[in-house]
Order: sequence, then C-alpha cells, then structure tokens
Amino acid sequence: MTRCGWVRSCVEVAPKNKVHKDVSQVRGSFFVHLYSAPEALLPCSLLSMFVIAGFAGLGLLVSLAQAQSSASAYVEPSVPTGTPIPGDYTGALRPQIHYSPPRGFMNDPNGMFLDSDGVYHLYYQYNPTDTVAGNQHWGHATSRDLYHWENQPIAIYPGAEEEGIFSGCAVIDVNNTSGFFPDQTNGVVALYTLNTPDEETQQVAYSKDGGYTFTKYSRNPVLSIGSTQFRDPKVIWYAATQQWVMVVAYAQEFTIGFYTSPNLTTWTHASNFSHYGFLGLQYECPNLVQLPMLTNISVENPLDPSNINSTDMFILQLSINPGAPLGGSISQYFPGTFNGTHFTTIDQAARLTDFGKDNYAGQFFYNIPPTSPQVSIAWASNWQYSQVVPTGPLENFRSAMSTPRYNVLANTTRGEYTLVSLPYNLSPLYTTSSSLANSSSLANSSLLYDYSTSVPSGALTFNMTITSIPLTNGTGTANFTFLSSVTGESVRGGFYLGGDTPFFLNRDYIRGFDNPFFTDKFSTNNLINADTQTFRLQVVIDRSIIEVFLDNGLRSATATFFPQGELDTLVISTRELNPGVQVSADVYGLNSAWAQEENANGTVIGNATMTSQKVRRDKLGHLKS
Repeated sequence: MTRCGWVRSCVEVAPKNKVHKDVSQVRGSFFVHLYSAPEALLPCSLLSMFVIAGFAGLGLLVSLAQAQSSASAYVEPSVPTGTPIPGDYTGALRPQIHYSPPRGFMNDPNGMFLDSDGVYHLYYQYNPTDTVAGNQHWGHATSRDLYHWENQPIAIYPGAEEEGIFSGCAVIDVNNTSGFFPDQTNGVVALYTLNTPDEETQQVAYSKDGGYTFTKYSRNPVLSIGSTQFRDPKVIWYAATQQWVMVVAYAQEFTIGFYTSPNLTTWTHASNFSHYGFLGLQYECPNLVQLPMLTNISVENPLDPSNINSTDMFILQLSINPGAPLGGSISQYFPGTFNGTHFTTIDQAARLTDFGKDNYAGQFFYNIPPTSPQVSIAWASNWQYSQVVPTGPLENFRSAMSTPRYNVLANTTRGEYTLVSLPYNLSPLYTTSSSLANSSSLANSSLLYDYSTSVPSGALTFNMTITSIPLTNGTGTANFTFLSSVTGESVRGGFYLGGDTPFFLNRDYIRGFDNPFFTDKFSTNNLINADTQTFRLQVVIDRSIIEVFLDNGLRSATATFFPQGELDTLVISTRELNPGVQVSADVYGLNSAWAQEENANGTVIGNATMTSQKVRRDKLGHLKS
C-alpha cells in the first residue's frame, strides 16, 4: 500500500537512514506532506495541518496491537461486519470480467492463495467508505476460475481510528509451524503491514475457517524497526531450508529486506537487496516467486505442459511509485537465483512488467506448484490519477484488477529469463463455442464487427496472427480500433512490420476523462522472430480497460480508459504488407462474470442476502445520484 495515496497524491518524505539488520534498532523520522492532486496544490504547512486534523474525519485509521478477532475490531458504523457489501456491476464503465470492488476504493491485491478445495482467494486494499484511498481494510473475494468472483465480508478490519491495514500476503500453514492450528492442515496466516502515523510494523492474523475470518495475533507486531516506511510483506515457504522467507520493503531506502522464520511469528534478518533498477521515490510490494521455463516461446500454444520445464530460477518483482518512466507507478522484475537467504540477480538490467501505465503492485498466488505457470493479478490503475477517475462520481467505485495471468520465463533473441505473461484461460467466458467473427485472409484487408447487440457485456477478446513476415525490407501495418458508434470515441493499437517493428496503443480518442497525468499513448518494440517469421497479438477489452499481449505474452500493456459512450464496434485492418504475408484473426465475445449474481435490480449481493435499492441511470448507462 502506498502511503502517498492517502490524500489524493499525498507524498511523505522521510530522511534517509541506513537499513538496520538488527530489528531492535529504531530510526527516527519526520515527514513533509505534499498535496499534489490535480485540483489543487497546498502549502506543505497547511497540508500538514489538514492531515493531522482531518484524517480522523476521513475515517483514516491509530495503532492497536492487541489480540482481537476481526469481528470485534474497531469498525466505523457505516462499515458492515459479517456480511458482504452489495454492489451495482451494471454501470457503463464497470468491468465485467475484471474484478472490481462492490463500492468504494480498491488498490493493491493482497494475500492471494489457492486453497485445497480449488478456491482462489483474493484480498485487496479497500476503503469501503469512500472512493479515494484511506480507511484501509482487507476486502475479500473468492473464485474457482479467477473470473467469476463472489464478494465475501471484509476479512481484516483496523483496530482503532487512524490505523490502516496495509498490503501483505497469506500462506497456508499445513504443518502448523505457527502453533495456531493444532487440529488442522488448512490454517491460513495473513501477514500485513499495520500503518499508523507513528510507525509501520508487520503483523499477523490467523484464520481457522480457511481464510474467511481472522483473529489478530496477541503478540503483534512480529517485526518492527521503528520506521514509518517499512511495509508490504510477501512470504513463501522455502522447502530446502524448511523455513518461511519474507521479502519486505524499506520503501524510501530503495531496499528489499529478506527475513527467515521457522514459525511465521519470529523473524530473523538474512540479507538486503538494494538500489537496483528504477528507484523512483520508493520501493513497494515486493514478490519473490520461482518460475518454470518455456522450451520455445514461439510455438502456437506455449503453455502446453510439454513446453514447460521446471527450473531453480526466481524473480524478485517490486513496484515503484512515483518515478515510473511514464510517470506515477509501475512494477519491475529481476531474474535470479535464491538460496534461502540471499537473492542474486543474473544482471543489472531493469525489466518492466508492462509497457502501459495501469499495472501496479502485482502479486502471485500462494500454493501454485513451482513447476506450473505461476498466476498473478495486479492493480489496474496508476497513483497519478486513480483517485480522480470518473467511475467514482458516476458509479460509486474506483479501480479494477488486471486479468489473472499465467507467468513463466523464456529466453528470447535479446534477453535471457524474460517474464512472459498471458491471460488466464478465457474460454469459460466465451459467449459462443466458435468465434463471432473471423478471417483467414486478412492481408491488406479489413474485418469489421458490430457487437452492440451480440455481446451485452461489452467485453471481447481477439487473436491476430501474421505469418511469413520478411526479415528484411518488411513493410505495412496491422491495426485495430474499438469505437463507439454513438460518440465516435475509440481506443486504437497497431504494429508496424518495418524498421524496428514498433507496436503502439492509443487511448487519446476517449473523451470521458481529462487529466494532465493520464498519458494517452504507449509503445514498445517487438522484433520479428527469425525462426518463425511470425507475429501474434491477443487483445482483451472490457468496457473501461484494455490489455494487449504481444508474441505469446513476451510483452504486454494494460490501460484504462473512460468513454462517454459505450464502445460497440471492432475494426481490424492491415495495409501495404509485403507479398506473401498472411494474416488471420478471430473474435470472441465474453459473457459478464457478474450478470449471474445480479438480482432483479442489478445488485450483486455476494454470499449473503439483503434488500437492495432500485438504481437509476442516464442515457449512457452511468448511475444517477
């Protein structure tokens, strides 16, 4: 969780101190609060007064490290306990296959794990009382296919005013190393950052019912160094040493700390990873994960089990904010080896997870076998504008998650151990068993598909394959456009087959949101594979978010957009291609993952029942106050 997100784009700056290996040492700190929201710039002294005086009124949460169950913890009167929060998922901007909260503000994914019954658990940073960051809880949803989610009651609540439950992780303590679960093998332990105005500490809560309700550990905190910039623990089980391993960010010292523990409650510092890659203002949300390797990324189905090999390679993924190359927040990763205490990178290069602007704080699910593709979800937004996008006033929510993604490593022409990401299996969402539109002869031609009536969800995916591309003197373009037949707005992208073969994505022709930090164009380069002379593209669009995957996930981009009118037409076209180049494409509609949960008034209740209110909408489908 970013401290800078508390008051719009509030940034807290602490003096640089040496990272302490002895966690008993305490560091002093001071803060300068800089309000940098687009609407106003406040003097530092005035904002500091506002923060001190106003946080309680905003429902932002102070530290209480005592044993208590979630149900008995401090709760504001407007925040329900023991029942999920209802939400309206029918708005024109509301994603239909990407997870978003029932209402309020969501940011980082937290605590993700797969349980023994095949249920995926997603927790997330959640403010249930407003559509800006603050008042941080752990929201909770569950799914069996990572698309059809069931909203659960809030999992972890703050324990007092001015206290925040910041980002963290969850693990399954099958061997009861913690001692919390003497009679079970499915006990869940959550490790999270407790944020207060005075300190950020790492805390534990445990669940005996599979991750639905939690009890806070009576001896919290389990890790404290006296810092206000020490957060976002991610824990794995390292079988070779029979130890738990934590990575955690010393945020403004650009350092990731590695700790080990036999029991999840007693932690010993092991090593540091410091000043690698893009630094920005701070490091956040580290992940350490072991990934398998592709034999050949260029085959038609790269995730076929016969093409996947187990390895001893890890990646350390971490996020920065602000300071991304395109501005604001982004994630980067470092391939390397890990011996249980120390992580060693293969080189000094910084590798971004996404060439768009709306992919941050991604987390990998715990309990996926290391020999299988690892599954991740990221926050699909950017701290530069996440708290001012129009879904707040129009539809009473802000932010969605990325599609769930498979992740593997691959060696490529220009780089070893490249992170490859592809969307998790979308076929359960297909509106029809066969494609809605397709062409096997799209070279120097166009395919137009009007999905205004055939795909009520407004969510589509298409695949395009270009073959027999010459390795020299290539020419031509392959473009796609999603447009609104009502307003003329569009989201566009395309690939140039000549020169250094760049790819672009453009959200400039969308008119529902204007912000100086809302960068409208993104691009990358994607070299033609010399062995296959083929380019592949997969695109997923979902009302207000688009994701593109180039060459079997070798590169990907995530971008949100907020149209005034619903996009309802797809055009795929190619022009001026070399003779002999062949192009094919197929288009699939995607069913809404929320529609089956809606009641007669369009409200998704979650796993409990309650009376819903009738909703009203304007002519573009937005909620009316």
